[in-house]
Amino acid sequence: MKEEKTKITLLILGIIFLILFCCIPVIWMLIISFSKRPDFLLQKTPLFTLKNYLDILTQQNLHFLDYLRNSVVVAGVTALLSAVIGACAAYAVSRISFPGKIALIFTVLALSMFPQICIIGYLFKFMSNLGWINTYNALILPYISWSLPIALWILMSYFSQIPRELDKAARVDGASRIQTLFKVILPLALPGFLSTILLVFMFSFNEFLFALMLTTDFRARTVPVGIALFQGLHGELPWGYIMSASALSAIPVILIALFFQKYIIQGLTHGAVKQ
Repeated sequence: MKEEKTKITLLILGIIFLILFCCIPVIWMLIISFSKRPDFLLQKTPLFTLKNYLDILTQQNLHFLDYLRNSVVVAGVTALLSAVIGACAAYAVSRISFPGKIALIFTVLALSMFPQICIIGYLFKFMSNLGWINTYNALILPYISWSLPIALWILMSYFSQIPRELDKAARVDGASRIQTLFKVILPLALPGFLSTILLVFMFSFNEFLFALMLTTDFRARTVPVGIALFQGLHGELPWGYIMSASALSAIPVILIALFFQKYIIQGLTHGAVKQ
């Protein structure tokens, strides 16, 4: 009995530690975002203010809303296209037998493990030759290529759990493979499809290196790079602006995660295939 209580106590303490470990940086970010000075602990009176948020949203020279719009557009387009292309590839791999299929799958996985820094120089030259530097295309194309392996593996695992008899029944009814994918298989694998969109969106929204090298100003620059390049008078770091911008930029990702979570849990609860 004593040993059981000790285990429960240690488990509770571990959970509390993990919660604090994850939440304290976020809480600290929010505190600084509402403070007039980053050294507010040294002040005798509280310095609570909304000025940082108002400046971020209203000052045109900061371009925060432009950065946020760019991130949402680039991440949204990338997530949708990557999920659709990944669904087509996953359906082909999971349903069609062809020589070298296993090698192809692992090759795609291996290529995704290369660090971004290995190709950024060649990618910059390629985009320069196309005249795409500082455009959405310069980010969307690499993001799709970089996120396709994870989209392929997630959707392939979902498609492989769906009985092939459904494909045969759809083909007997006259449906093509594309119609079978989008009208039969994909609705049953909707939790996996939405999970793919969510993960790819978060990756694209938070990506830094490609956005830093392939954009030059607010017309295509995304939020992570825009916040990193915030600079105040005489070169000092405006911590209030940085923290308030970081807090605001996290809202779209949180909202999308909450929205998708309902459908993912619902799909997993009811099951992908009804017997």
